[in-house]
Amino acid sequence: MLRLETILCTFSVLSVAARADFKARNCSEVREACVGKGFSFTQVPHLEIPGEHLRICPQGNTCCTLEMEDKFGQQSKQDFENLVDEMSHELRTTFVSRHKRFDEFFLELLENTERSLNEMFVRTYGKPYMQNSEVFENLFAELKRYYTGGNVNLEEMLNDFWSRLLERMFTLLNSQYVITEDYLECISKYTDQLKPFGDVPRKLKAQVTRAFIAARTFVQGLSVGREVAQRVSKVSSTPACIRALTKMLYCTFCRGMPAVKPCKNYCLNVMKGCLANQADLDPEWNQYIDAMLLVAQRLEGPFNIESVMEPIDVKISEAIMNMQDNSAQVSYRVFQGCGQPKPAGITRSARGVSDVFNARFRPYSPEERPTTAAGTSLDRLVVDIKEKLKLSKKFWSNLPEAMCVEDRVTAGNASDEDCWNGHTKGRYFPEVQKDGLTNQVNNPEVSVDITRPDTFIRQQIMALRVMTNKLKNAYNGNDIYFQDSSDEGSGSGSGSGCTEVCPTYMDGADATEIPVVKADRSGPVGDSASLYAPSVALPAMLALSALALHRQWR
Repeated sequence: MLRLETILCTFSVLSVAARADFKARNCSEVREACVGKGFSFTQVPHLEIPGEHLRICPQGNTCCTLEMEDKFGQQSKQDFENLVDEMSHELRTTFVSRHKRFDEFFLELLENTERSLNEMFVRTYGKPYMQNSEVFENLFAELKRYYTGGNVNLEEMLNDFWSRLLERMFTLLNSQYVITEDYLECISKYTDQLKPFGDVPRKLKAQVTRAFIAARTFVQGLSVGREVAQRVSKVSSTPACIRALTKMLYCTFCRGMPAVKPCKNYCLNVMKGCLANQADLDPEWNQYIDAMLLVAQRLEGPFNIESVMEPIDVKISEAIMNMQDNSAQVSYRVFQGCGQPKPAGITRSARGVSDVFNARFRPYSPEERPTTAAGTSLDRLVVDIKEKLKLSKKFWSNLPEAMCVEDRVTAGNASDEDCWNGHTKGRYFPEVQKDGLTNQVNNPEVSVDITRPDTFIRQQIMALRVMTNKLKNAYNGNDIYFQDSSDEGSGSGSGSGCTEVCPTYMDGADATEIPVVKADRSGPVGDSASLYAPSVALPAMLALSALALHRQWR
């Protein structure tokens, strides 16, 4: 009996001591911290209460009700999403703004080049140009349609431009004849053999195709990077991630020490678990960035669309002059191949030219490259974007490290003993996991199912992979045509519809000698074609000779 009384007495003393200790710890600091963070709880305990009701935080004595823990969970999810959004903000704005700048620049460059050519040719050539200006208008319309995503084969389109120009000039130079549509069709068959414009079409085709492929693909690459960054930064948190975030960010409140920050390695394991799928994006993202940098180098050098388009009127004028210089031989060869057309039956009217310039256009100098579009130059745009692209490498794998810094989440440089380890204030012992989904199999903080990759992230990985392939082809001067989206008013660089890889390195002899064209028996062959081109009235030649002269001003 005495022994039983002794046990009861001891138990009573311990209970009183425990209650005394319990009453000594209050939750006033927690209440203030909750108010400071904007929480509005129905009730925050004044003193610690037993924590058996808690589902995430340690279940010892606690300052949290179940309502508080639930709201901490909701806030943890919001805090995490906001933090990822904040950390990716600069990346996203970089791609948005640079895509806009490049797109505006290329479109304005096209518009300025067309306007400049039209204004100069009107002043210099007058009526002969204006009567045939649709040939040039169609050229620029097709170039713009290609850039903005149309299903345009650049090589075929440029070949067609030179064929149409040859038809128009041949008709003007031989206006004493009736030149029918069938006859023009015959002429177009021999454009490559005749080389009426010298070597200019071959060289210009190589320059234009490479430059436009690089420009369109690069802008589309910026668009893909923009979309991927925007989509991946909108994280979807799993229940296991939210539990880990709640425990890391707010269970210190329940333990009565809201000012204590998480240990850095603890934070890294939580973030690596929550961002495991995003980290898997990194290898493909880095390859995409490398491919963008390669095409950027091309834009600075041999595929510089600005250096191609700015002097294009001069190059076309040189081609026209070649046609003028060889007009007699061209006509002779055409008559051999297609037959001599029927005479018009009337004397060609005199076509006087008020002004015939005695000098060519002044030579184009690359050193004089102006600020042609969008208030900048391509060189300046490329220098800027290359710097930004380099900074964006390894962004997704570096995200946990960037988030787990003192100013944002962790205790920073505080002592290992003065940070929250998920249970109490003290050292965090588990090792930091590596990046990526498969490396989270033993993550001590976040339960991650490594057998179920995020399908949304995998879609972004595939989008980057496809774009990287297009960029590598553009670097080599080749084009992988995309689905035609011009009819839907799509943005620049969205691509066109052919499925082939189209090389842009054109073959062809450099010789300017005009070969003899073999006879086309389907054409109206005359019985006695002249050994020389028929005489052409001088006034008509003067009318077109303006097309062969370079302008005196730019």
